[in-house]
Amino acid sequence: MSVPTDLQYTAEHEWVRVEGDVVTVGITQYAADALGDVVYVDLPAVGASLTPGAVVGEVESTKSVGELFAPVSGEVVEANQAVVDAPETINADPYGEGWLVKVRVAETPTLMSADEYSALIGA
Repeated sequence: MSVPTDLQYTAEHEWVRVEGDVVTVGITQYAADALGDVVYVDLPAVGASLTPGAVVGEVESTKSVGELFAPVSGEVVEANQAVVDAPETINADPYGEGWLVKVRVAETPTLMSADEYSALIGA
């Protein structure tokens, strides 16, 4: 199972890529595999304010519905419309084209490292 070392992670199986004051958020390969074939994605709107731990959207698959939790606080500056239009992109490329939202943060978050996340999922 792929757990890129240049990302940070949450216990809710989301990844965060920090690039200055904007972070990109997506769900991990582990989560995508657990969900199965993703068929629907609901993302927060551009301009939405996020609070860590709050439900901000959902990912629906042929097996179940998973809630998206905000891993950081800040303002949504971009939502990935390509994933809304083609949800299966999450399964095909969860760490690349399958990203979900970009958020402008006031402070850089401290989340789990790749090693800590790997231990969590038993990888």
